[in-house]
Amino acid sequence: MSDKDFLAQRFEEHRPHLRAVAYRMLGSLSEAEDAVQEAWFKLSRSDADEVQNLGGWLTTVVGRVCLDMLRSRATRREDPLHDQEGRIRLPDPIVSGADGIDPEQEIILADSVGIALMVILETLSPAERLAFVLHDMFAVPFDEIAPVLGRTAATTRQLASRARRRVQDAAPAPDTDPARLRTVVDAFLAASRGGDFDALVAVLDPEIVARSDGGTLLPSLLRRGAAEVASQAITFARFAQAGHPILVNGLPGVASLSAQGELISVMAFTVRNGRITALDILTDPERLARIDLGVLGG
Repeated sequence: MSDKDFLAQRFEEHRPHLRAVAYRMLGSLSEAEDAVQEAWFKLSRSDADEVQNLGGWLTTVVGRVCLDMLRSRATRREDPLHDQEGRIRLPDPIVSGADGIDPEQEIILADSVGIALMVILETLSPAERLAFVLHDMFAVPFDEIAPVLGRTAATTRQLASRARRRVQDAAPAPDTDPARLRTVVDAFLAASRGGDFDALVAVLDPEIVARSDGGTLLPSLLRRGAAEVASQAITFARFAQAGHPILVNGLPGVASLSAQGELISVMAFTVRNGRITALDILTDPERLARIDLGVLGG
């Protein structure tokens, strides 16, 4: 085995971890792959023999690449949750079968990174996001993060602390018991299919936020409050009629198919205290086309 082949083998051992870092930083599976590949290019052009802790080195390299990508988004003046035309832009969901996630997805989702948390991460500044993701989610010491940001360790610690407060305030810990969550989701679907307004309101948190990302071809939707969201029951019913149970970022969700068997939506639910606090619906045909329908079991 050549030195380059050996280095490539060592890199592949770290790839799942690096994808997990990049996904939390970017909220995009395709951009995360690009960031990981860029880390490989940087490694292959470096003197790897001088790297004592390859995993730590690669983690900070991916962090720096992602930071540059996030800053590039900022210079394009994109709102964290809206693109330049004002369309809602949800993070990419990680979709798996209702029976469980595969080992590679399990690594990416090791910290129960639900869509609701990913949405909050999108609202952080690039520096805050890097400090929070690397330290709080991957235990990278502040003195290793600081050089990536060009800040002192103390300032980096402050960035992470500020990000942590924002995350905790905006995304309180959700319910995670799969059976309980599936019961809530099933109740929502049943009420949607039956057009039962009162039953829908009963399963929704009074302050629920519902977001729909249709990409460039379909309109975006943002609704707040139980009554407002329940009033969209007819729209939801269209998706619910052909709903298949799935896991979205490790939590119970729903995939809906057209009569032709094409994926038309992925619905992610955030539940707290037995009520749905956030409903995130991806209807973007371009991104839906990348999802493997094999997870539906057919």
